[in-house]
Amino acid sequence: MEAGGARTGRDLQRYNDNQCRLVVGCIPYRYKNGKRNETEELEVLVISSSNREAMIFPKGGWEVDESMEEAASRESLEEAGVVGNLGAELGRWIFKSKTLESYREGFMFPLMVTQQLDIWPDKYARKRQWVSVEEARNVCEQWWMKEALEALVDRLGLSRDN
Repeated sequence: MEAGGARTGRDLQRYNDNQCRLVVGCIPYRYKNGKRNETEELEVLVISSSNREAMIFPKGGWEVDESMEEAASRESLEEAGVVGNLGAELGRWIFKSKTLESYREGFMFPLMVTQQLDIWPDKYARKRQWVSVEEARNVCEQWWMKEALEALVDRLGLSRDN
């Protein structure tokens, strides 16, 4: 499977009542050996941010012509080159933009990855790497994404030591 081009521009972006840009993202995850059992380790997919070497989870603008879930899935496809089964929302966060003096309202979802593409829109713009939950806690620089990761760990019924 191959992906088409990424959406660009801000013309279709959604904003809340306080003019915060609405963003959605996913925590792509899998189990090392493909099936969950007591001995298998959860892995999550982190990607490099578009303008820095920081590692984050895929996320981007929620546009007016799509549902929140469609936007989350689209961002994972465009930025990380993965598709899968989207779970229920992990939570909502208000955070300050790293590049602008403005705030964002972000929503995160778990994405159980079923397919990893060889070619995707941001392939040459980003690095992607499967890491353990502990590694993700260390490399993901955004506090709100770390909180979303903990929500995923709790939802999956895993110990915080994973």
